Amino acid sequence: MLNTVLAYLGLGLVLALAGIGSAFGTTIAGNAAEGGLKKRPEASGTYMVLSALPATQGIYGFVAFFMLLGNFRSGDLDGGVLFGIGLCVGLVCMLSAIRQGQVCANGIVGVSQGHNVMVNTLIYAALPEFYAILGLVGALMV
Repeated sequence: MLNTVLAYLGLGLVLALAGIGSAFGTTIAGNAAEGGLKKRPEASGTYMVLSALPATQGIYGFVAFFMLLGNFRSGDLDGGVLFGIGLCVGLVCMLSAIRQGQVCANGIVGVSQGHNVMVNTLIYAALPEFYAILGLVGALMV
């Protein structure tokens, strides 16, 4: 019974934490985009791309959820392991998405001020995303 509870808690955490991080990250960048629209509305496409970038961590959490669910149903992993993986990957995705949203928000502010920083912002924003990808890959390897 405890094994099952831990497993489902881990599955819930990976999905919830990654989703929460993406929600925070996209709204952080989205708030900057709303401000940027007042200064340079013609750059709305750039704002939209940068605002959407932190949503990818939620996708990683979703993928990890389904992979781990399959391992649990097949009996490959026990509840404690699934709980640990879910908690760790969920936290990495959550923090990565929030920090990526902050990087994207700064890039949006730069674009709204007339600077050509979209490509640089995408490169800088890819760095925190790398750790979310590593977390997903680590979950795949277990």
